[in-house]
Amino acid sequence: MKNIRFEYNLIKIIYYKLRMKSNFKISILIVLTGFFHINKSFCQLKTGADQMIQYLHYLQNKKVALVVNQTSNIGNVHLLDTLLKLKVKVKTVFAPEHGFRGNHSAGEKVASTIDKKTGIPIVSLYGKNKKPFASQLKNIDLLIFDIQDVGARFYTYISTLHYVMEACAENNKTLLILDRPNPNGFYVDGPILDTAFRSFVGMHPIPIVHGMTIAEYAQMINGEAWLANGIQCKVIVIKNYFYSHETKYTPPVFPSPNLKTIEAIYLYPSLCFFEGTSISLGRGTEKPFECIGKPNSTIGDYKFTPKKILGVAENPPWKDQICNGFSLTNYGKNFASQIPTINLFWLIEFYKNDQEKTKFFNSFFDKLAGSDKLRKQIEQGMNEDEIKKSWESDLLAFKQIRKKYLLYSDYR
Repeated sequence: MKNIRFEYNLIKIIYYKLRMKSNFKISILIVLTGFFHINKSFCQLKTGADQMIQYLHYLQNKKVALVVNQTSNIGNVHLLDTLLKLKVKVKTVFAPEHGFRGNHSAGEKVASTIDKKTGIPIVSLYGKNKKPFASQLKNIDLLIFDIQDVGARFYTYISTLHYVMEACAENNKTLLILDRPNPNGFYVDGPILDTAFRSFVGMHPIPIVHGMTIAEYAQMINGEAWLANGIQCKVIVIKNYFYSHETKYTPPVFPSPNLKTIEAIYLYPSLCFFEGTSISLGRGTEKPFECIGKPNSTIGDYKFTPKKILGVAENPPWKDQICNGFSLTNYGKNFASQIPTINLFWLIEFYKNDQEKTKFFNSFFDKLAGSDKLRKQIEQGMNEDEIKKSWESDLLAFKQIRKKYLLYSDYR
């Protein structure tokens, strides 16, 4: 970072000297050419965590707690290890769903423990204790939130963010957010959540794909007064460098055990609906969130057999049974990022062709969808275009609200 700042100041000096000369256009060209030649890294994306010079001074002489998981790295080194090496007083680590090391499957209870490597207490924020207790923050001056999100409403890291912000506000603590790019941040789509269906997989009146980074989302939580009693959390943001909502970003560490490819991340907003149905979405296979099917399905020609995988899929739907359906890897690889929309085609087709329609949806579906409307629309035989048209006015209203909280230039 020091090198970048030095080069930036050098460029400014060169720029003003050249500006004094007559041929201004040529001068600008020389400056820009020299600039990119000096250090191409100046134009490389950097996460908030990568920019330590921007936030280390906030940690000086502070007792710090981290809200982190396996994605919270600076290069190849975990944020916790990096801060300890710099003698930062890290007292506690709070861990979201999937745990501190990211080795717990979806929905699995995560127990509080002690980190074997550092001896620091790890407090689970998944299970009964979704929100830090006042006693757990008593000797903490500042919390750091650094977790890779995927930009979908039902991905629970933003719910953890809500409860951490609420605890900070209630206990007069500052939250430092080290922002990370949103790999699905290049579009907004889906039905808006009805707060009557509020749950840990959907807490706020937003669409399924919200198109914001964690820091932007935190600003919305504060700005829309979504914390209990409208309280406000003091937030400091370290922004991503050289990032916009048009950036296509592949996380260097994948954010949960069943999202282990960028194709799965792109498909996730469309396929997570199947968690609320009788259809398997590939948990317990080598292609979770890249294939869908069930035993005796009459559509598709792709076959897979879910198996128990320790820490990834302990008891996957249709375990040890041959499922028939579709492989969507090619779609995820070649089309999902180019066609920025939630795809309902597969959901509607499986419902149409299911032999036991009364058992197709389970009680989890409405929580994922954010209301009972989508389920009823599918049951009534509405097609994808008709369903999406019913979202339009609410989405337009949300997009206007979203604009107020953006920290980066938006997609076109």
